[in-house]
Amino acid sequence: MYSKNFETEAIRTQIERSEFLEHSSPLYLTSSFVFEDAEDMRASFAEEKERNIYSRFTNPNTSEFIEKICKMEGAEAGYAFATGMSAVFSTFAALLDSGDHIVSARSVFGSTHSLFTKFLPKWNITTSYFDVQKVEDIEGLIQPNTKILYAESPTNPAVDILDLEYLGKVAKKHNLLLVIDNCFATPYLQNPIKFGADLVIHSATKLIDGQGRVMGGVTVGGEDLIREIYLFSRNTGPALSPFNAWVLSKSLETLAVRVDKHCENALKVAEFLENHPKTKNVKYPFLKSHPQYAIAKKQMKLGGNVVAFEVEGGVAAGKKFLNSIKLCSLSANLGDTRTIVTHPASTTHAKLTEKDRQEVGITDGLVRVSVGLETIKDIIEDINQALG
Repeated sequence: MYSKNFETEAIRTQIERSEFLEHSSPLYLTSSFVFEDAEDMRASFAEEKERNIYSRFTNPNTSEFIEKICKMEGAEAGYAFATGMSAVFSTFAALLDSGDHIVSARSVFGSTHSLFTKFLPKWNITTSYFDVQKVEDIEGLIQPNTKILYAESPTNPAVDILDLEYLGKVAKKHNLLLVIDNCFATPYLQNPIKFGADLVIHSATKLIDGQGRVMGGVTVGGEDLIREIYLFSRNTGPALSPFNAWVLSKSLETLAVRVDKHCENALKVAEFLENHPKTKNVKYPFLKSHPQYAIAKKQMKLGGNVVAFEVEGGVAAGKKFLNSIKLCSLSANLGDTRTIVTHPASTTHAKLTEKDRQEVGITDGLVRVSVGLETIKDIIEDINQALG
């Protein structure tokens, strides 16, 4: 029996070895599985026995990945998806009925915002937003038909922090499901279930993969809730591929050591930017100047790999900064080994109105840096020269 330490669980949790006694879990690139006889087939479809039937339902590689995330997050069960957004959509679609209501932090990923405002309303599912700086407003937004309280922490892209313990208490008081997107923190830095979350969602495409190779998503939490998500997903088909599951499971073996270095580099970048004459409003959870620094220290192990800051001059200055970058990458992704810089107002959040952007802290000059694993001196030199 292995210890319950994070790194050991991440490395040593694996599916049973085959007759070949492989050291590393093999790939199961098959669409379906065979049955021993007619009774085995009947019992499997009647769900009287747990076994692999079809890779849209389950696959050994997917099961291993889910088991690791569940252990890391302290969850009972989970389901893995093709992307992070398929995990978000499927979670809401499985648990909500027409007429239900969501209370959500206003600062959410752009595609999640589109889901709440453009697509869920088609099925008469509505959303009310609260300002992340005014969590005391949440209870005033709760309606008789409210079912889910939703938030990201840290938020994307402004790197705000929400008090998960407070959200957990509000959700419990009003009998709501608390769903937390834990993508920026990963299970290594933060475990929302400990603070009262019912479900935790990850875009595994980001730090969990960590090398910009594959896409994936996962939702973990209570067994009864995951059962509903599983039944919805089994019939609608957003499943993670076996190959991507294998890659992501292997990635988890190095998650701790990678994220430690990401956080070390990110703090140094944040400290550099905070003292730079051409930047303002530098935000990083483990900077003492961060408005929610005390909360971040309470619920996170380290501050993550994302730093946000503003450059003077609005959209034009943001674009000029990006055009001056030489080493770092210009990409809409994050959590890669490579440092990535993004100007949200002109790219990832450009479809939001200016009013909506301002309400979530996305100013015209805001820059998001996903700090990678390059030598820190090289990262800082590139950012410094790009600032002019």
